[in-house]
Amino acid sequence: MSRIAVLKGGSSLERQVSLRSGARVEDALERLGHDVVGIDVGPDLIRRLREERAEAAFVSLHGRGGEDGTVQELLEILDVPYTGSGVLACIRATDKVLTKHLLLEAGIPTPEFFAFTQAAFRELGAAEMLPAIAARLDFPIVVKPSSQGSALGIKFARTPDDVPAALVAAFSYDARVLLERHVEGRDLAVSVLDGAEGPVALPVVEAVPHEEDFYDFEARYEIGRTGFICPARLAPGTTERAQALALACHRLLGCSGFSRVDLMLDGSDELYVLEANPIPGLTDTSLLPQAAEAAGLGFDQLVARILELAFERAAGTPA
Repeated sequence: MSRIAVLKGGSSLERQVSLRSGARVEDALERLGHDVVGIDVGPDLIRRLREERAEAAFVSLHGRGGEDGTVQELLEILDVPYTGSGVLACIRATDKVLTKHLLLEAGIPTPEFFAFTQAAFRELGAAEMLPAIAARLDFPIVVKPSSQGSALGIKFARTPDDVPAALVAAFSYDARVLLERHVEGRDLAVSVLDGAEGPVALPVVEAVPHEEDFYDFEARYEIGRTGFICPARLAPGTTERAQALALACHRLLGCSGFSRVDLMLDGSDELYVLEANPIPGLTDTSLLPQAAEAAGLGFDQLVARILELAFERAAGTPA
């Protein structure tokens, strides 16, 4: 068995989610017989990695620094094999605006959107465009930071009067925000796991908030706030279409190991890709473990497979 460093925590706004993911991963790796060292990522990361002489790093970080290619770049410089996607895929997937432009270019359906930086509002008068944007997108619209995960900073603007406050909230998380047409319908997620013959789409998960009509951060991570159906009960052919879109996104962004693609299914049975997550959560309410379980892959098996893929990629052997 191997000595594995589990990278968790960090200083991002998703720290608590990361700590929960990391703790579950550590437990699984220990059950699998590995020598495990947990590292709460901070200024001493490089020193800790060198001192621990880990044979691989299991990246359980979420948000800035851990999911945007930063820690991946450091691990490559140190020549430490690591789980999940590489630097470029993380950069692409973490930036929601970049992801959506790539989706449009590839012909993959995604809701109409506009994106602005704080500088555009402060220096270019972008605020004067809000009425035109509202007319183009219709209400309600979703306002979200460009580079946060776990539904952090996302606001639901039901009327034009709601937009300024939603923008202020989103800008408190990121210097660039996304205004997106809200797709009313069912909230779906398709996880992808690399297999021997390429990436495989796992069963579709549907998230059904019990009280809210919007799947926000609290609904996602507080036990009991959301019900999950896996496999999702969908019309004939819809599951296959959702899985095909997820696989297309996984490949388009260059993800490796595993990923999760979030979609909306509207009342006309049309699917729209919202975003892709290069390092999906592994908490007890996360969607990837639920999908793996539905596919007959227990949590320990899932963790073992993700680690195996990291070693195979480092060795240059096919997954």
